[in-house]
Amino acid sequence: MDPNTEATLHALLTGLPVASLGTLHEGAPFVSMVPVVPAPDGAGFLIHVSGLAQHTRDLRADARASLMLVVPMEEGQNPLALPRVTVQGVAEEIPRDSRRHDQAAAAYLARFPEAETTLGLGDFSFFLIRPASGRLVLGFGRALSLDAAQIQGSLRAIP
Repeated sequence: MDPNTEATLHALLTGLPVASLGTLHEGAPFVSMVPVVPAPDGAGFLIHVSGLAQHTRDLRADARASLMLVVPMEEGQNPLALPRVTVQGVAEEIPRDSRRHDQAAAAYLARFPEAETTLGLGDFSFFLIRPASGRLVLGFGRALSLDAAQIQGSLRAIP
């Protein structure tokens, strides 16, 4: 991957705070919005979700998930030209009484300090979405497939 493509991938994976989350709901696709944070160790993406939310129930029933991160559209821009990355992976719930939970909470609060309230609510849980594969689109007709190692390497890269 050339340096410009790698830099764009890194910016998409680490710089965008909101993602579309795709889960399976009774075997059918279900998409919602979630705040997202790269895991501190580069293993994947952290989400903090309520047990009351459909996507959380879906992840507990079937851990397969997908995240889509898209650069915001500017006035007059062709939506098909928006840089974006879709990551397919498996979600793993992080036990509340674990060191990993504390690390996830610290990373999450660093990006979303206003989330301190929800961290104290008992029905919220952290999930780590570990990438398995992905698709990077750099604009209309410019796309490439990604494997887990490329995604995790880009998450760990220092800009």
